[in-house]
Amino acid sequence: MMPSSTTPDFLVIGAGVVGISIARELAARHPGASVTVLEKEPDIGAHASGRNSGVIHAGFYYTADSLKARFTREGNAALKAFCAERGLPVRSCGKLVVAKNEAEVPVLDTLLARGKQNGVELSRITSREARAIEPRVKTCGAALFSPTTASIDPLQVLRAMAAAAREAGVAIETGVRYLGRSGCDVRTSAATYAPGYVVNAAGLHADTIAKDFGFSRNYHLLPFKGLYLYAAPDAPPLATHIYPVPNLANPFLGVHFTLTVDGKVKIGPTAIPCFWREQYGWLSNFDFGECREIVGRELSLFAGADFDFRRLAAEELRKQFRPYIVGLAGELATGVRVSDYRKWGRPGIRAQLVDAARRKLVMDFVIEGDARSLHVLNAVSPAFTCSIPFARHVADRIEAASR
Repeated sequence: MMPSSTTPDFLVIGAGVVGISIARELAARHPGASVTVLEKEPDIGAHASGRNSGVIHAGFYYTADSLKARFTREGNAALKAFCAERGLPVRSCGKLVVAKNEAEVPVLDTLLARGKQNGVELSRITSREARAIEPRVKTCGAALFSPTTASIDPLQVLRAMAAAAREAGVAIETGVRYLGRSGCDVRTSAATYAPGYVVNAAGLHADTIAKDFGFSRNYHLLPFKGLYLYAAPDAPPLATHIYPVPNLANPFLGVHFTLTVDGKVKIGPTAIPCFWREQYGWLSNFDFGECREIVGRELSLFAGADFDFRRLAAEELRKQFRPYIVGLAGELATGVRVSDYRKWGRPGIRAQLVDAARRKLVMDFVIEGDARSLHVLNAVSPAFTCSIPFARHVADRIEAASR
């Protein structure tokens, strides 16, 4: 399919929730400007955005000085408003965060303080109050309840966002793969584009594209596979999400119960290190060059990092075994049986940015750019929740760089 225009004012690479949201914001701010989004897959939602957990987060995990804290709180309200405008279902089930032992209780207090600093509605409740919300929950002495945490169907929402973008005049070109940069031009599998401005929101491939423009010198992406295990239809139901106290030193939230928008229960996710970017199956989408590059990066983290990558990898690999991951979930709620959890869901891959010099996982959003291009290098969870205010932030950065 030939593109609608090879000289758009704005060219966005990647039609995930971040790319679509940025395109919508640019179209709204620049009436009459042409905005084109390129997506290498035949349809949108083939990767992270379409495989998202579906949780609308509240924003109490993150320190007050982070972009995530600001955008999650704002995004929670904005995403719910978008769903209401479009008639999309939202399950307002809330979330319990529980402590498995007394040593974890102080972390609840840390999260409560962060929630207060971030302006998030959050309450510390007793075990008895927690069981009044969800009778099956287990917790040691106390828990946190987040009433604004909710669930959506991520693919349904993404498609509605794409429809809203098209209504605003955005052209979304699917089946068009980025091939490289030639001076000010962008080469693709369909045509060569000469855009006024380039926005790189390519998710798993964002670092590679950014390097073509002279950015991401100090960063690279590592892919981590997330798997959820679904409860059988006749398994005991839940009234709310149930999460453990997280390890605040890394960006993964641990095995938890998620309630989908249609009431299904799932446990997970894993965060299994992948050997190439789109390793959804054992050998699917194999790329030798990527494999050599990514395995080399992982070996360097084994040799030394500011976190225990060796332990993390071993722990995440164990979660592929049903009895083990179900056992972890069983620490959060009663009546959890391996026989009730038999079906693995569609895997997703997290594009996690690594600071190469310090050998650490980057916790917050990272953007680099100049007067000709901008590159979204780290837009991991809760990027779906944050997508609308994050797009405003990106548009602000583009305007500032263009002055």
